[in-house]
Amino acid sequence: MNKLEKAFPNLRNSDYKITSEKDPGYNCIAWAAGFDNIWWWPDPSPFAYWPEETREFSVEAFVRVFTSMGYEICLRAEHETGFEKVAIYEKDGVPEHMARQLSDGYWTSKCGRDEDIQHTLEGLEDSDYGKASIIMKRKVADSGA
Repeated sequence: MNKLEKAFPNLRNSDYKITSEKDPGYNCIAWAAGFDNIWWWPDPSPFAYWPEETREFSVEAFVRVFTSMGYEICLRAEHETGFEKVAIYEKDGVPEHMARQLSDGYWTSKCGRDEDIQHTLEGLEDSDYGKASIIMKRKVADSGA
């Protein structure tokens, strides 16, 4: 059993794959937002970026940040043509992780300072990340094609 499967036991029986090498330069929140060159977290550290002036560590703050990026809360995690989605995982009311949906319906996550993986939402649940409790979506930008 590898390190990921120890940390996320539901991965063992799911269809997942590692899609990048380890990289401590960004985290799951940045990755969900589409960035792979900065660490997003609402702590006061000068090494962590947060797009709001108020650095509040709450599910509501994560929702506000992604709302400011054009996302809105939705009820379905299933892929919808013309939309991109993110999921907020929480445990005991605390935000622990975020994932971004890929165009094929799978999800992608940055696992701490480790690898990026492609996975199902359930693959990371029932771990330190808790459950994917909030799904948000926004219209995909028109490519002009």
